[in-house]
Amino acid sequence: MIAALYVETDGCYYGLPDVDPWDKARDARQYAGPWPVVAHPPCQKWGKMAKVNFARWGGDHNRPEEDGGCFVAALTAVRQWGGVLEHPALSYAWDRHGLTRPRRGAGWVPADFMGGWTCEVWQSAYGHRAAKATWLYAHGVLLPQLNWATPAGTHQVGFYDQRGKAKNKLTLSKKEANGTPLNFRNVLLAIAKTARS
Repeated sequence: MIAALYVETDGCYYGLPDVDPWDKARDARQYAGPWPVVAHPPCQKWGKMAKVNFARWGGDHNRPEEDGGCFVAALTAVRQWGGVLEHPALSYAWDRHGLTRPRRGAGWVPADFMGGWTCEVWQSAYGHRAAKATWLYAHGVLLPQLNWATPAGTHQVGFYDQRGKAKNKLTLSKKEANGTPLNFRNVLLAIAKTARS
């Protein structure tokens, strides 16, 4: 059994016989084992736009890094039970929590002094329609060789590129932009299943 933490209600982790999904209503911060985890902690407060939004709009609800303890709870669960955590590339959470930033094309590199590993992988290599660079943190698992390709994708996430029409692609819906491709989900679950018991 794998615990899928911080996942979308009725999303791609639901309906699988060997997955226990924890959505917002279940509050994954309360997960206390005993199964290995695949964690997708909320990322809105850890990206570049968090600082922009806070500078523009202010308000505690926009304060960067204030995610109610979700990231640290996910990191703790991965370290305690084994598994893998996924966050967008360039996430400030890596610096804030003392994790070594992965290097594009370098594969798995040591992330900390606790036996964790990190890497950058693009979800577009696993079927996402946009170029979605992702950082993984893994602990207590076997590290697989991943698809390290960096396909540009056919679509984009977010606002139109202001450098001109030629740079623009079709924009994905928020749901698809945030979604995990099934092939990538399967890779993450396979990693977690190798956790040492």
